[in-house]
Amino acid sequence: MSRAETAGRVSPLWTFGLFRSELLTTFRRWRTLALLGVLAAVPVLVGVAVRIETGGDGSAGGGGGGGPAFISQITNNGLFLVFTALAVTLPFFLPMAVGVVAGDAVAGEANAGTLRYLLVAPAGRSRLLLTKYATVMAFCLVATLVVALSALITGALLFPLGDPTTISGTRIGFAEGLVRALLIALVVALSLIGVAALGLFVSTLTNSGIAAMATTVGLLTTVQILDQIPQLHALHPYLFSHHWLSFADLMREPVYWDDLTKNLGLQALYAAVFGSAAWARFTARDITA
Repeated sequence: MSRAETAGRVSPLWTFGLFRSELLTTFRRWRTLALLGVLAAVPVLVGVAVRIETGGDGSAGGGGGGGPAFISQITNNGLFLVFTALAVTLPFFLPMAVGVVAGDAVAGEANAGTLRYLLVAPAGRSRLLLTKYATVMAFCLVATLVVALSALITGALLFPLGDPTTISGTRIGFAEGLVRALLIALVVALSLIGVAALGLFVSTLTNSGIAAMATTVGLLTTVQILDQIPQLHALHPYLFSHHWLSFADLMREPVYWDDLTKNLGLQALYAAVFGSAAWARFTARDITA
């Protein structure tokens, strides 16, 4: 039986085993645990800062709308710390963490000399790359949930919990507020799939994990800067970070879907483009290490 035939007959169980192995390898690294630890600490710092600043009297500053404006409601309802923490971490901390993990996905294996041995197994390059991307997407979800859970626990300890008031001014039940918080966390995780694909593509271009991680984080920073320059307003809607804070629209009544769908559609486009570029590069790459 040829190698191609063997690769074509890889069982789904073997593929799941490969994915499980990648997950364990990723989440056992000290670097990954340190990133998750930093992400978990951000909501704690925000909550403590708000508590110290206001003394719990509900006088925190903030404007209307979404994003950091949720700070004005934290002291009245600790559930809003979840929304605030996600708004604070999404522009930099979360994408940076995803960029580090994605940038190291392939380049790190090449640098360690293990990539060639992974390809000896009957997985094939396409299957291996897809497994790497699925692992990075799993990290996106875990990292986002770590922020949300840390914020929920911190908010419950430092502030009262109750029925939240939406941005539109209507009151919803606490259970519905928790459901919306979970939906927001899922939307934030999906907002990072474009970054994950970009990092994976960069990772296929080099054998240096550090170089891939630094390049990915540098590109993220560049895009963020471009998104803040008014003269480039025509370019802004096409930058993957432009609609990130649209998750706040899930806290409107009724939910405002326009920017949410634009964000998810743009992330899917970036994932398709850079995912395809990563596949084209990886499948044609000469693996010597």
